[in-house]
Amino acid sequence: FVQGCDASVLLDPTSANAQPEKLGIPNFPSLRGFEVIDAAKAALEKACPGIVSCADIVALAGRDASVILSNGKVNFNMPSGRYDGRVSIANETLFNLPPPFATLQLLKDMFASKGLSTDEMVTLSGAHTVGISHCSSFSDRLPANASDPSSMDDKLAKSVQRQCNKTGDPTVVQDVVSPSFLDKQYYQNVLKRKVLFNSDAALQSPETINEVRLNARISGRWEKKFKAAMVKMGSIELKSSATGEIRKQCRFVN
Repeated sequence: FVQGCDASVLLDPTSANAQPEKLGIPNFPSLRGFEVIDAAKAALEKACPGIVSCADIVALAGRDASVILSNGKVNFNMPSGRYDGRVSIANETLFNLPPPFATLQLLKDMFASKGLSTDEMVTLSGAHTVGISHCSSFSDRLPANASDPSSMDDKLAKSVQRQCNKTGDPTVVQDVVSPSFLDKQYYQNVLKRKVLFNSDAALQSPETINEVRLNARISGRWEKKFKAAMVKMGSIELKSSATGEIRKQCRFVN
């Protein structure tokens, strides 16, 4: 969502750019796994130097992670041929990445600005069925408010509050039912108010709740839509040979 699908988030700080995207507030220190991309790039440079961009590696790694975490149910062809961007600015993360406190309207607007529909926003939100969150990202929803129909399920709220009642900024799983599997459980969690973020609870809106119900109920429906949405997201604001490059190392421009 920041600078397009061009691996801008991989760039390290340098004397020329002390505040790249990876140091933006939404990314640091929670975004991890850069060494996985580095290892893939090193292997590819050894086999076919200067051919495969870091942006393609990120896109294909996203596809591979989807396959592994879904036990093969979310498998799709991810187009390649991307170029790596040369621009990476930390402040741009705040204006481009949807925050956990987002309302439905803000989510719609931010996805629309990237060429993605409301339906695709609902579909991609399903990625919250895996992964972890820092407690600070949903502290505004604790404790649960029984009078608020979009409030967090009381049992879940009490559970995560106990986990969050530790020094620092602890993490909890985003999907308490199947935290290690990419599946449609997220939508069942939305219906049962067992989600962490306000941006998750926002999908209970009359405008999106039907899609949530269909994804939760119909086997294979969400997986099919997720595959198409991932491919479309992987084509946001692509760079050309004139505006990008194929980096020799993913952490630095050539």
